[in-house]
Formats: sequence, C-alpha cells, structure tokens
Amino acid sequence: MAMTIAVIGESISTVEMLHDAEEVGKEIASRGAVLICGGLGGVMEAACRGAKQAGGLTVGVIPFDRGSGEAPNPCVDIPIYTGMGEARNVIIVKSSQAVIAVGGRYGTLSEIALALSHGIPVIGLKTWSLVRNGATDQSIHIAGSPAEAVELAVSLAQKERVS
Repeated sequence: MAMTIAVIGESISTVEMLHDAEEVGKEIASRGAVLICGGLGGVMEAACRGAKQAGGLTVGVIPFDRGSGEAPNPCVDIPIYTGMGEARNVIIVKSSQAVIAVGGRYGTLSEIALALSHGIPVIGLKTWSLVRNGATDQSIHIAGSPAEAVELAVSLAQKERVS
C-alpha cells in the first residue's frame, strides 16, 4: 500500500508559499507517495499541481457537498465530498502517515494539533511554532526546504509504520 502524505496550508497564500507547496507536491510524487489535502486553492492546489507534474496521485477531501456549485481544484484526481466544512480536517489527518504544513492560518493550526494528538508526525515549512509554559514545543519537525520536508515526512512515516 502506498504511503499517504498530507499537505496542509492556507488557501490564500504568497507566491513563495505556493512555490514551496508545488515543490513539496513534486517531491511527494517522486517518492511514490499519495498526496492528500483539503482539495481547494492556494497551498492545496499548488501541492496537487506539483504532484501531477511529477506523475503522482492526489486526493482532495472537500469541505462541501457534491453539487454545491463549488469545485475542488483542477489537480485533484480523487475528490471526496464530505459536506463537513472544516470538520473534514480530521479525515485529512487520520488518512495520512505524515503531515507537511506549508505556511498556514488557524485551519492549518487545527490540523497540526489533530495530527500531533494522534501521534502523526508533522513537518513544518515556514509554519506555526508551538510554545507551552514559555518553552518552545519541539513536536513540529522544522524543514528548511521542500525536499527536506518530504524527506523528513517519508522517514518519520516509515518509522511509524514499523512501530
């Protein structure tokens, strides 16, 4: 069974974040993993585009119902319509062996928290940092580049599969 890596991030993003997300998508596909995301625009679309350019498979967990008039981004191969709004974040996280956060706002932060609470490794690329009782929480593995983010995700996901 193929490894599934989630890419999470903001739907309205900077050019730099979109470039990073696209590179993350390419790296995920080049390693034969499936990319899962929220299926909308911004970081999600850029990551899917990168994965498609590298011949990968993309899954979008869509927050609205089929026929709502809204559509997933055009690079989603398999849309899963939920009608669940942001509650779909649980599906994205629980369907992955690792999560890569590229940038992000509060929705991304909720996905990070869900992943960490379920023991799913989170790799951060220019994303949130966590502080607890005045001390930095090291739960998010920080990456300096898209390639490093995917390498960490694959490595940590493989460790989780063996455990």
